[in-house]
Formats: sequence, C-alpha cells, structure tokens
Amino acid sequence: MWRVKHFDVSVDDPQRAMDFYSNVFGWKFRKWDGPFDYWHIMTGDEKEPGIDGGIAKRQDPSAQIMNFIDVPSVEDVSISVTRNGGKIIQEKQTIPMVGYIVIIQDTEGNMYGLMQEDLNAK
Repeated sequence: MWRVKHFDVSVDDPQRAMDFYSNVFGWKFRKWDGPFDYWHIMTGDEKEPGIDGGIAKRQDPSAQIMNFIDVPSVEDVSISVTRNGGKIIQEKQTIPMVGYIVIIQDTEGNMYGLMQEDLNAK
C-alpha cells in the first residue's frame, strides 16, 4: 500500500501565499536550493501524523493543489493506471536531487502525482 507523501501548492504570488499560510496555519517555509524557485512547506512536528509539501509559482492557470503518492516505480504504476481506466496527464519528469514524477488522472477526473524518490536523479 502506497501513501500520500507530499503535496504541491501552485500560486500566483508565492510570498503572498506563504504569508497567508504562515499567518493562518502557522506553517513554515524553507527555500529549496534546486534549479527552480520552490519552497518546502513544514506543516507541523515531524513526530505527528501528517505530510509536508511545497509551494511554487503557478505554471498552468488551472493548477491547484496536487497530492503526490510515493511509489517504487513511476513507470510500473503508470502502466497500472492506464490498464485500470486512468490517464497519464504528464509523462515522467525528472526533478534533480529528488526523483521522478508522473501526473495521472483517475477514472473520475481527479489528478494525482506519482513520485519515485531518487536522490541521485539528474
């Protein structure tokens, strides 16, 4: 069984959104040192149940919050998605120093990200 591991928030104004989430929920943010602007979201104490996420400037006008499911192989799970009536919305993409992602759509039109961790990804 694979769990939701991470969420991404797409926003028009990252600083405005970080101020909002910090003031409303007490979330903390740390700038990622990767090849594009991205901030890690710490939503609470690591010892408590829950997940953390990330925030970035919206690239697609329709982008919303995306939940990412941790999987051992994005390729294998992508095959299972299509065999079971889902769709691949975005093919495998490498996130340097993180791993690989694929965006899928389930049979009901809901979108999720698949994430395969590989800290050596380039």
